[in-house]
Amino acid sequence: MYNNVILKLSGEALTDESKSGYDKSVVNRIIDEVKELIFKGVKLSIVVGGGNYWRGRSAEPSMDRCRADQIGMLATVMNALYLQDSFERKGLNAKVMTPFEVGTMTETFSKEKALKYLDDKKIIIFAGGIGHPFFSTDTVTALRASELEAEAILYAKNIDGVYDSDPALNPNAKKYDTIKCKEIIEKNLKVIDIAAANLCYEQKIPVIIFALSEKLGIIKAATGEKIGTEVTV
Repeated sequence: MYNNVILKLSGEALTDESKSGYDKSVVNRIIDEVKELIFKGVKLSIVVGGGNYWRGRSAEPSMDRCRADQIGMLATVMNALYLQDSFERKGLNAKVMTPFEVGTMTETFSKEKALKYLDDKKIIIFAGGIGHPFFSTDTVTALRASELEAEAILYAKNIDGVYDSDPALNPNAKKYDTIKCKEIIEKNLKVIDIAAANLCYEQKIPVIIFALSEKLGIIKAATGEKIGTEVTV
């Protein structure tokens, strides 16, 4: 079992079939699984995406890239605040940290403060990316994992692992049980951002990519049970 992990939640994975807002049953299941890990003594922090609200210029290609990315950062803050409230209603203490001030709603990221929260069995939800455009939430996940010396990154996605091609387009796509981080970079596989993959490779942080829809998937990934695809370093 890992003692210190970062869980990356895609915004789309939090939604229902409408692909906007939240699926409360999914959110409640996430909270229950995280709660069990906290009780087991696992230090857990979360990076949340914003794709259920906004996906950069894919939402409006003519937009200025910087402004589109800024809207995306704010979308992640909305998701983080929703998750914080959901955790607290279940009796867990959660903090939202961002790289920029959002009034009194979030705290500015500090490595020292984040480590203290984890020691106190509090959940940290990171939002706002790194605070600058052109960087994905995958990248900030790898960055925070490096800063907090996480033992692994758990990527809960709407796909159940890494494939050699898009399984939505190719019914014969091959799923990898394990794959080296360097191979993801060399083969330009799109499952995580290349910048994030590079940082995980440099810092020797393993990654487990699995479907959020799998029951107890977060617990399985955090406790070392076989699930999804393991990206080794």
